[in-house]
Amino acid sequence: MPAPAFDTSAVKTYLLDLQARIVAALEAADGLPFRTDAWERPEGGGGISRLIEEGKVLERGGVNFSHVTGSQLPPSASAHRPELAGRRWEAMGVSLVLHPKNPYAPTVHMNVRCFVALKDGEAPVWWFGGGMDLTPYYGFEDDARHFHATCKRALDPFGLELHPRFKAWCDRYFFLKHRNEPRGVGGVFFDDFSEGGFDHAFGMTKSVGDAFLDAYLPILERRKDTAYGERERDFQAYRRGRYVEFNLVYDRGTLFGLQSGGRTESILMSLPPIVKWRYDWQPEPGTPEAALYTDFLSARDWI
Repeated sequence: MPAPAFDTSAVKTYLLDLQARIVAALEAADGLPFRTDAWERPEGGGGISRLIEEGKVLERGGVNFSHVTGSQLPPSASAHRPELAGRRWEAMGVSLVLHPKNPYAPTVHMNVRCFVALKDGEAPVWWFGGGMDLTPYYGFEDDARHFHATCKRALDPFGLELHPRFKAWCDRYFFLKHRNEPRGVGGVFFDDFSEGGFDHAFGMTKSVGDAFLDAYLPILERRKDTAYGERERDFQAYRRGRYVEFNLVYDRGTLFGLQSGGRTESILMSLPPIVKWRYDWQPEPGTPEAALYTDFLSARDWI
């Protein structure tokens, strides 16, 4: 028999396994267990939030699975496809954000997701999205090169054109327009992806999800025990403010979750626990803090 045009059950099985594998690896790296919080959504569906707070390594981290349904696409989901406005929908994905305590260890984000828009009498319209990006507070070229090279290896089997395309997309997407600066050193980002049919698009998405631990854990291991003081923690808290600004102003996943009546605690688990803002603060030239701006917060080819 021919392969199905879209296999929801296969996607859900993969996502639940991915969440379990990532949490197990992070628990081993931190030494403390993640909390499990299963929830249901009144309009349809639910999810499993896996959280750690005040860990040995991770000050806050969440690895969330969600599978939700709705009767009408929210504006954030149909903005780029207005012809789908008003359709029933189904969405599922794994999304994670990790905020290490050590300022020399970068914050990281990853998500893989799929979306289906439904209308009686018509074939489902489906697509995949996701990616990962790295947000350092103190930049290290080795870390950035490793992260980007791992992303490239995950994508190359599905088309050599994908990595430069998704890398540039990430640089454009994770950009704070009101600050005129990137959120971090980037990675890869894709959305509305159904190229090559279900098997190809799903296979590529799985490859991105499976690459996360290889991309991030070696960096965390290198940096988690670096000595630091109040100066570094202060700068980390200041730069975390940029993360909050992006997630609340621009992030499509956050907007979709809030617009679709999602679970607020799970949606906002991406926010760091300790943050500072200052009025018109600038780092002193020649300092490691200034180097983040001059050497790392610019779109460049890291490989």
